Amino acid sequence: MSNSETTRDEVQAVFPKVAEIVADALGCDLEEVTLEASLIEDLGAESIDFLDIVFRLERGFKVKIPRGKIVEEARGELSEAEFEQGGVVTDAGFARLKTFLSEVPQERFQAPLKSAEIPKLFTTETFCKMVVRQQKAAANPGA
Repeated sequence: MSNSETTRDEVQAVFPKVAEIVADALGCDLEEVTLEASLIEDLGAESIDFLDIVFRLERGFKVKIPRGKIVEEARGELSEAEFEQGGVVTDAGFARLKTFLSEVPQERFQAPLKSAEIPKLFTTETFCKMVVRQQKAAANPGA
């Protein structure tokens, strides 16, 4: 399951539409939706909003984003037990998250991190990268 790196240009290409979708779903001003904005901490998103945003992204970009896709991709090659234990992300899982969510400022990563708190890390750029990855997957099925 090796996803090629997402380039800055690819992120910039989808950002305007992703930002519009996020602002519309959260009822906030478009100017507030920056690449770095944390959907929960900066824009006030709640877990139910993530479902709405994903649904709107699927419709807007004509891609399929399976539920839990970001966390599944973040886990990478690690088994569930290697990634988290007792609802807390392991050291290996923490290192993997920091690499996978490279767009998230390092100071937002606070150990110990509960699995349920992972969405607090998600930024607008996290969703841009997810859209780009899903577009690539749709263009290259089985790759």
